[in-house]
Amino acid sequence: MSRRAASGPATPRSGGGPAGPGPGEAGSGAGEQPYRAGFACFVGRPNAGKSTLTNAIVGQKIAITSNKPQTTRHVIRAVLHRPDSQLVLVDTPGLHRPRTLLGERLNDLVRSTWSEVDVIGLCIPADEPVGRGDQFITGELAELKATVLAVVTKTDLVDRKRLAEQLLAVSELGDFAAVVPVSAVSGHQVDTLVEVMTGYLPASPQLYPDDMLTEDPEQVLVAELVREAALEGVRDELPHSIAVIVEEMIPEGQLMKIYADLYVERPSQKAIVIGHRGSRLKDVGTRARRQIEELLGTRVYLDLHVRVAKDWQRDPKQLRRLGF
Repeated sequence: MSRRAASGPATPRSGGGPAGPGPGEAGSGAGEQPYRAGFACFVGRPNAGKSTLTNAIVGQKIAITSNKPQTTRHVIRAVLHRPDSQLVLVDTPGLHRPRTLLGERLNDLVRSTWSEVDVIGLCIPADEPVGRGDQFITGELAELKATVLAVVTKTDLVDRKRLAEQLLAVSELGDFAAVVPVSAVSGHQVDTLVEVMTGYLPASPQLYPDDMLTEDPEQVLVAELVREAALEGVRDELPHSIAVIVEEMIPEGQLMKIYADLYVERPSQKAIVIGHRGSRLKDVGTRARRQIEELLGTRVYLDLHVRVAKDWQRDPKQLRRLGF
C-alpha cells in the first residue's frame, strides 16, 4: 500500500453526488474513465461507526462491531469489486489515549495505515458534538498526502435540523475534499460515499482477484468473530482484557472443527466469561458459531477454552504471543 492519491478540491462539499475522477486525472480516451484501484480507510474516535460502515459497503460481515469503544484490534482489509474500480477498505482500531502497551501499539498501527492509503474518511457521528478528539485527528490527517473526506455517520439517529447543523460544524473542522452524510444501518448514501471515495483512487490495474473478499487469513476472521461474541453482556472493563487465538481449524468432510482459546488477565475475569456453570461461554459459542458458519459456508464444531494470561496488555512477550 504505497501509492498515494493527489489532493482533492480545497473547498469542502456536502456529499450529494459522486465526486468523479480526482483532480488532474483525465479519462484514458474520449469519454472514457480509467479503471481505478486503491486503498482507503475510515478513521475517527472509538465507536464512531467505522467497522459498521466497512461492513455495509462490502455487503458482508468482515469487521466485528460492538457498542464498546476500541473493539477493533486488527487491520482487516475488505475488497469491494465494481465494474470500473476496486476499493480496498482497511479497517483499523480507533485512535485513543493509550493506557497500556497494547493501546500504544494499536495507535502505532493506525498511524502506519494512514500513511499508506490513498483515501481517508474521517468518521464523525451525527448524534455527537464535534469534540477535541475530532480536532486532534483532523490535525494529524492534515500532515498526510492522502485525500481526506469527512463522513458524518449514524444519520438515522438525528433529524434534518440536527444533521444540517452537524454538517456545517464538520465542514468547518478542516479542509476536506468532501463532506458526506451516511447511515450504515439504513444504507442511506452508502453508495454515494463509495462513488466519492473511488473517484479519488488512482488509475490502476486491478489489485486483487475477482473472487477475493478479504486478504486476511480465515483464522484471524474467526478469532475476531469469537471475540465479538464474547464482548456481549460482559462488564465494561472486560472487552479490553479479552483476546482470542484460533489454535486449529480442521476440515472433516462437511464439518469444520475449530479449537480456540479466549485469554483474560485475571482469574476473576475468567469466571465472568465462563458464567454460572458455563452458561455464558456456551452462549458465546452459540453466537460465534452462527457467524462463523455464515463466513465459511459450512457447518462448524467450535471448541472454546478460557485461559488466564496475567496482565497481557502490558507484557511485551505475551503481546507478541497473542499477535500484537
